[in-house]
Amino acid sequence: MSGLLNFRGAENFRLRLILSTLSGKAIKIDKIRSNDLNPGLRDHEVSFLRLLEAVTNGSSIEISYTGTTLVYRPGLIIGGSLSHACPSTRSVTYFIEPMLYLAPFSKQKFSIIFKGLTSHKSDLGIDSIRWGILPVMEKFGVRECSLHTLSRGEFPNGGGEVHLMVDSRIPQPVTMHALDLPKITSIRGISYCTRVSPSIVNRMIDSAKSVLRPTGVEINITSDVWRGDKSGKSPGFGITLFTETKSGWRLCIDDIGAAGETPEDLAQKVAFGLLELIESSGVVSSFQLQLAMVFMVIGKEDIGRLIIYKDQIDEKLISLMRDIKAVFGTEFYFRDSDEKDFLIATAKGIGFTNASKKIA
Repeated sequence: MSGLLNFRGAENFRLRLILSTLSGKAIKIDKIRSNDLNPGLRDHEVSFLRLLEAVTNGSSIEISYTGTTLVYRPGLIIGGSLSHACPSTRSVTYFIEPMLYLAPFSKQKFSIIFKGLTSHKSDLGIDSIRWGILPVMEKFGVRECSLHTLSRGEFPNGGGEVHLMVDSRIPQPVTMHALDLPKITSIRGISYCTRVSPSIVNRMIDSAKSVLRPTGVEINITSDVWRGDKSGKSPGFGITLFTETKSGWRLCIDDIGAAGETPEDLAQKVAFGLLELIESSGVVSSFQLQLAMVFMVIGKEDIGRLIIYKDQIDEKLISLMRDIKAVFGTEFYFRDSDEKDFLIATAKGIGFTNASKKIA
């Protein structure tokens, strides 16, 4: 079909649809798991398409009989107030994260209640989005953005509810200049549990602190015990840790308890993971870098710069940059930083205009 940007395979599925929606360019994705025993789109991907249809006006989605080919023609981003029931195969954050790319450029404010699992091994935790991604959005000028956990819903039965509200509607993101590695002033965190003994929360806090104490910075981990109707339908526990800096950047990591895993083991694993993350990140970690790069590209016609760690350029990031080039025609340039093992990522904004807001 002419006039369509062609992509292949299931990787970067959500982000390709988001880039298409922001750019207004129609895309075709083919060979979606075509060699799998169970080919085509998964239930959570179809659910995401329904959500995308609900927050836009005039979008057209065509799925082939086998589910291995998708044609998406984006409409205008309109947002609004709605509720979305998420399938139990993924966390609500699978759906929330891509909405953050669209919400600032919507006709109306976004107010969406997501129902389902609030944590899953395959997805970011709710607290990682609240403490990790929302601060990055703030750096790009999206200030009125909140995420409220109304009830936790652990794997496998869920029962959680999360309310996303984005009031900031901006014409385009602010140009990014982040060239200095921020100094960490403290480490904070949230240790939570649902339908299990509250002592598990304190065990995780003590265990994480024993690993982090030698860093010498202040450590403050909050306990978050959920009881009764607000605690979902399944028992579970998890911990999120993040760094605090004077410049407002945060590095964030989380995990949830697996079957047979002790609270102590989980907390130690996450704490050591945070120390590794600090060592191998620029101003943002890999999951924050995706949003930062997309916002840099759709910013003003100006040069944005961001310091990153060399090892952050992995297959996933290269794939993202290829998709950005295919949709927006923009490339990132990397040059050595004064800091050893770090690079400066540079991109020129395309001068994106918020069509939805103009029509509003």
